[in-house]
Order: sequence, then C-alpha cells, then structure tokens
Amino acid sequence: MDAAAGSGPRPTVPAPASAPLSPGAVSGRFLARATLLSAALSMAAAVLGLGRDQALAHLFGAGAETDAFLVAWTVPEMASTLLIEDGMAFVLVPAFSLALARRGRGTPGPDPVRALVAASLPRLCLALAGAAALLVLGAPLLVAFLAPGLSDPSLAVACTRLTATCVLSFGLAGYCSAALRAHRSYLAPGAIYIAYNAVIIATMVVLAARWGVRAAALGVALGGCAMALAQAPSLWRRLARRPGGGSGVPQAAGVDRHGGHGVPQAAGADRDGGPGITQTAGADRHGGHGVAQAAGADRDGGHGVAQAAGADRDGGRAFTVGLVCAVLLFAVGRQSQVLIERYFASGLPAGAISHLNYAQKVAQLPMSLAMMVCVVTFPVVARAIAEGDVRRARDRVERDLTLMACLVLLGTSVVVACAPGIVHLLFQRGAFTAGDTAATAAVMRVYALGLLGHTLVGALVRSYFSTGRASWYPPAVMGIGVVATIGLSAWAVGPWGARGIAGANAAGISLTALLLLLGLGPQSVPVRIPRVAGALARPVAAAVGATAAGLAGAGPADGPAASTAAGCACASVVFLALAWLLNAAGVRSLPFPVPHSVRSPLTRKLRHGR
Repeated sequence: MDAAAGSGPRPTVPAPASAPLSPGAVSGRFLARATLLSAALSMAAAVLGLGRDQALAHLFGAGAETDAFLVAWTVPEMASTLLIEDGMAFVLVPAFSLALARRGRGTPGPDPVRALVAASLPRLCLALAGAAALLVLGAPLLVAFLAPGLSDPSLAVACTRLTATCVLSFGLAGYCSAALRAHRSYLAPGAIYIAYNAVIIATMVVLAARWGVRAAALGVALGGCAMALAQAPSLWRRLARRPGGGSGVPQAAGVDRHGGHGVPQAAGADRDGGPGITQTAGADRHGGHGVAQAAGADRDGGHGVAQAAGADRDGGRAFTVGLVCAVLLFAVGRQSQVLIERYFASGLPAGAISHLNYAQKVAQLPMSLAMMVCVVTFPVVARAIAEGDVRRARDRVERDLTLMACLVLLGTSVVVACAPGIVHLLFQRGAFTAGDTAATAAVMRVYALGLLGHTLVGALVRSYFSTGRASWYPPAVMGIGVVATIGLSAWAVGPWGARGIAGANAAGISLTALLLLLGLGPQSVPVRIPRVAGALARPVAAAVGATAAGLAGAGPADGPAASTAAGCACASVVFLALAWLLNAAGVRSLPFPVPHSVRSPLTRKLRHGR
C-alpha cells in the first residue's frame, strides 16, 4: 500500500503518558491563532473570487463565450493545484525546512538555503517555460481534447494561449510560497489570491468592451505575474539575510521583524537563531534532519525529504523522485474531476459549463474555510510522526477530521437550503438571466452533496504525505475515484444533464474519501476508523436536520434576500443546536477556551503543550 525508498520500520507504539513534552507539541491557542490568520486571508481571497465570478457573469453571462473561457481556465486551475497548493507544497516546504535547519546549526560550506535556490530555481524556471511554450503551441489540440463539443473552439484556443503563460508565473508563485512558509512567513503567501483576483477583475472591467471574454484570459495571465511579484520582495529579504543571523526572529505576535507576518514560533523555535517553525518537520535542535527522520534517515547524516543540502547519490534522489511523482499523480487525479465535468458538459446546450463552474465556486466556499484547519496542523502532524509520537499524530488527525466535518457540513446545509437565493443575489444581473439562476442553483444543490468528501480527501491525504515518504496509495485510490466519476458521468449526463455530472463528481470524490480513510494504517497515521466514523456521524445527522429546517425557513419568505436570510438562520440555529445535543467535535467545550485563546494575542507569550 505504501512504498518508501530507503526507509526502515517506524515506531508505532504510542509515547508513554509520562514522557516529557517534545518541542514539536503546540498549544491549542497557537493553532487557533494560526488558523484564524490563514482563514482571514483565505476568506478575503474568496470574497474577491466571488467578485471575479460576478464580474464574469455580469459581463458575459453563461453562454458560449463564457464556456470557451472556462475551458481555457482549466489550465490555471490545474496549475494552481500542481504548482501552488498540494504538489509544490508537499515537496518544497520540507526541502526549505531542512535547509533552514542546517543554516541554523551553522553547517560548514555555502549557505544551505541559497544553495538550494541556486540548484533548483533556474532548472524549475526552464522546465516551466518549456511547458508553457508547449501549451501555447498545442492549444488547438488541448481544446479539442478538453471540450470536443464546443460551438466556437477558436475563441477557446485564443483564451488558452493567454492562460498558458500562468504555468511559469504560477510555478514561481508556488516556489516563493513554499520558501516563505518554511521561513514562517504567511502574509505574502496568503495574499497571492487576493492579488490574482483583483488583477483579473480590473482587466475585465477595463478591456471587456474591446476584447470580449479574452480580457478575462488576459487577466489570468497578468494575475499570475502579480502572485509571483507579491512574494518576491519578502523572499529576497530572507535570502539576502546574513546566514550567521539565524533563520528567523522570535515571533511572539506572529510578526517577523523584517516584515514577514507569520505564525508564532510555537513549534520549537530556537531563541539563539534556530529554525523556528521549520522544526515542525521533525528537526532536532542539535542535528535533526526534518521529515527524513520519519523515513529512516540516519541521524548523523540524514538526507532529508528533498535533499535540500546535498542528495545521497545512492538513493536519496530516487526517493525524492518517488515522492514528487506520487504527489503530482494524486494532484492531477484530483484536479481531473474538473476536466471530466467540462468534457461531458461540452456536449450539452451552451451554458452548461458555466452553470457547473458558478455552482462549484460558490459551493466550495465552506470547504475552503474548513481546509484552513489542516493547512495549519499539517506541520504539527509531520513533527509528531518524525518524533515517533504516533499517538499525538493520530489524536490530532482525528480531531481535525471531526472539526472540519462540522464546518463543511454547516456550510453544506446552508448551500442546499438557500441555493436559489444565493445564486440570485450573487449573479442575476446583466447577461446572467433568471434561467441561468435556476439551472445553477439546481446544480449547486447536487454538487454540495460531495463537499464532505472533498474536504475529507484534502485532510486525509496529508496524513499519508506528512511522513515525507512516497506513498502510492493516495494516487491509486484517486484513480479509482476518477474512473467512477467518468463512468457515472457517462451514465447520468443523458437523463439529468449538468445535474448528473455534478452528482457523479460528488459520488466519485466520496468514494475516494472512504478509501483514503480505510487505508490509514501503520505506514501513515493509524487513526481509529470506528471512532472516526462515529464522530463523523454526529455532524452528518446535525446537517440533515439543519438542511430540512433551512428549506422550511427559506420556502415561505418573499424575495431572494429574505429567503436566503431566513434559510441561513434556520439552518445555522438548528445545526448548532443539534451539534450541541450530539456533542459533535466536542462542541460543548468550545465556548469556554475560545475567548481565553484569543485574548491579547499580541502581548501574551505562547505556552507549549498538548
């Protein structure tokens, strides 16, 4: 199930209860503040993303022209997953963490961080530029493959040639983002999608009358450049810093003295210049080697996950290639669900691709908020595994799964209950008609049924890759989910159209989530499946009751605003009441520590503990 090169058996015995707390153990207050920071940036980007979609709907509606652009938008959607989010992050964050750890120890020779950049960045730029050029040249073939039923493929080809440039710009943005997060700086990486969406909106507004929907494609190209430029100054300051000065400055309030805004050094920061949160990947203050220790690296000469300061010629590079391939295969499989949707929807009447896109963008907002939990706790789990504390990693993953389920299911209840009113308020103006509202709302309700599956997949896969090992199980089960999605889409698109495609997406990703949960074991994080299943059943039950209440509340209301407000209020109140009665995710204990955890966050020092 789980392959790893150069790895020996890892400890699976829980740490004794009397064992002293490790430097990697972090307090709940630290995690709460870090999650709030990430969620705030994510929500700001989501609001601008809605503004971008509103501008697109207002200017171009949901017809053939918008369908052509959305086919071209497949390229940046795929690139963002591979180059900014899962793919690049799983590989480069541990690599930079290892380099920073070696810099902190004063390793003889060139600065490890600069050596890593010099060795990797030029080659990455060359490869990405070549890939972008190939996409520009092969745009007609790509459009024919993605959407063979388009009424105007030439427009989609023109838009694809513009968006293909984002392969290079997104790659640079993802590289900077990984490097900055390893340096504990989260402000610039968290703000990149704010810059991206703002540039797209501005470009559409200024050039829509002259360029048509090509203005949106140009906005994507310019927005990608803005993402890279927004992070370049912060990364340059860190690379230009004297290596003797350490890798960071104490961050009691989450602010770097040199301008970086990140989370506090709660995860084992060395006050004398140690690598701070970079140690969450398992670095030992006296010579640890990051996540590589979880994969059998020798403590006196470990090679790390990405061989940041010199690969082991006998096997280190092969291990790195295996990890990269496993991560990329999984990311491609996950993002291919969008390709499947657009392939089958291209044969439907004009507007179907647009309805699926608008429905997906709105329905995924609760998932984006829920995912902030595991974005913050991913290094915590990795640190616990690196230290051999499987019990702490297991408990963290189990808590995360139930908390994320609560967040996304509350949002699912609101989306299903209030879909027509939400779509009307957000999009029904300009070229976006009442018919588009009804079609999009119907698709959104079906698509929302898979939100729990999407969220669990995003959380569970981190449990496999937090070990820093090449696990082939996630891409394999993702492939099973993709095959199921294709088969169900082919069967359902005829009788149910776009709703059938959305239903196939929900079923395929839910199957993948189930298989990922069942596959957790000694080679990843051995969660207690019956315990997790029982914990997930509680918010599911609360969501069923909340959805019924939301539908009942939204029905009698007059007008989209009143209907949405009534449905949202009813669904939220009932969900919270049922979650309290069922004690979903330990919700009864939340009101007491939360006010204490956010009080005076800029002046109180963090206390480490489980």
